[in-house]
Amino acid sequence: MDMLKDVVICEPVRTAVGRFGGQFRPMSAQELGAAVVRGLLERSALPPDRVEDVIFAQCYPTMDAPALGRVVALDAGLPVEVAGLQLDRRCGSGLQAVISAVMQVATGGSSLVIAGGADSMSNAPFYSTAHRWGASGTGLTFDDALHRGRVLAGGKSYPVPGGMLETAENLRADYAISRDAQDALAARSHRLAIAARSGGLFDDEIIPVTVATRKSSAIIATDEHPRADATVEALAALTPIRIKEDPASTVTAGNASGQNDGAAACIVTTRAMADKLGLRAFARLRSWAVAGVPPRTMGIGPVPAVAKALSRVDMELSDIDLIELNEAFAVQVLACAQDWGLGAEDFDRINVNGSGISLGHPLAATGGRILATLLREMDRRGVRFGLETMCIGGGQGIAALFERV
Repeated sequence: MDMLKDVVICEPVRTAVGRFGGQFRPMSAQELGAAVVRGLLERSALPPDRVEDVIFAQCYPTMDAPALGRVVALDAGLPVEVAGLQLDRRCGSGLQAVISAVMQVATGGSSLVIAGGADSMSNAPFYSTAHRWGASGTGLTFDDALHRGRVLAGGKSYPVPGGMLETAENLRADYAISRDAQDALAARSHRLAIAARSGGLFDDEIIPVTVATRKSSAIIATDEHPRADATVEALAALTPIRIKEDPASTVTAGNASGQNDGAAACIVTTRAMADKLGLRAFARLRSWAVAGVPPRTMGIGPVPAVAKALSRVDMELSDIDLIELNEAFAVQVLACAQDWGLGAEDFDRINVNGSGISLGHPLAATGGRILATLLREMDRRGVRFGLETMCIGGGQGIAALFERV
């Protein structure tokens, strides 16, 4: 990992996160992506012609913006000489975009890259692959990309009929995790996110976005998903989503992550270039890893991914100052913690400002959202090591270890 030592991550930023059908419903993923890149350029005073590539993740693309990184670059006003690409590792996509940018700079392929991700789950397409050559039967049928992406994340060989909800319930059964424990973790997430939002801890990482409608426009700079009324009692009153399929189900809309809209981005460059351009470097990537797990229990993916990433630098979880484990589901977080042998005291350094349950999970933007929150919290606390890890639909985990510079 010596090749990584001269590469730094600068000015990680994000948009606010919108609820499904909420404040960002009028905006496409490419519009959210372009907005966050424009804000990043303005905030960092980065000369646009210094950017060589834009690596952007997206999990629910349309052909309105093919090769999202290229479209975002052009829409953000970058020169036509700036290249761009799109990648997809499902829930780990945004973090993978940053990792890929680090690799690109470390190997000399580029000297400065913007990396991030955007998704508008509110505008995920309905589509058909069956009717180009004519309809058959009584009419046209369209598939919902959101649903299909969850069911078929493992392909035809490993379908999960109940989608990610089914994988969460599988972990609940395998690890004997109670509904009470899930609701308590969810309530904690909302409480911490509300406190962080009220205390202005997200202000520096959020790029305000102007949302225009036919009648008016508004500047959005506040996360929409956290709920101040998400108490344990209120969460306990919710009905499990798969109760009809499985009477033992415990996963509800309250102890699972949301469907959300948002975008995130950062600058990846050499330390020398950052110093030359006056960019604020927050951290360097110390180690990273991906790992595969059975698609039916995709939520446990962070466990082997973290083990691989930490073993490569001869470190343990106990060496990490702050841990961001995206809350795809409360039960998934608790299963990982159980496998790691973590106790209640360890949560003092885990998701300290909330996570996917409270802040939302705009899939391809989540890795960058977490990065912006993690690196800025590391800076506030003056700590050395931060770990970001996520489970991934289809049966994967991703982990990245960052060191403050």
